[in-house]
Amino acid sequence: MSSQILAAKLKELRKVHNYTQDYVATALGIVRQTYSHYEAGRRTPGPDTLFKLAGLYKISVDDLMQLTTDVDRNVYFDAPPPTQSSQDLAGFLEYFNNPKNQKKYRYFSNLEKEMLYYFEKISEEDKREIIEFTKIKARKNK
Repeated sequence: MSSQILAAKLKELRKVHNYTQDYVATALGIVRQTYSHYEAGRRTPGPDTLFKLAGLYKISVDDLMQLTTDVDRNVYFDAPPPTQSSQDLAGFLEYFNNPKNQKKYRYFSNLEKEMLYYFEKISEEDKREIIEFTKIKARKNK
């Protein structure tokens, strides 16, 4: 696991979720400076911390590892392939960490971001069906 890839992805995950370093450090039970060192690539979190990070971001440890590990499949041909969810997560982070999208979606919740990310990927017909379904659900909740 490259410490620089891990550092960059931890920062991306934190920013997408609109968390501060203080918040993440508190959730992990560590001091902010230690977490800051993770994002700077000066320290590497241990297995317990990686497990807590996956829990904080509501992703599997496997997805976190796939996201933060650059595996040369020509050398490590037997390495497990990225799962669909880890590929989705990588695309989600890339999309929402794009500077033009950061400002645009700054005040959206994580659920709203996720909905918009996948909504953009489906056909117009599917979008209309989802909107109609959402209207029905909204009427039920009145």
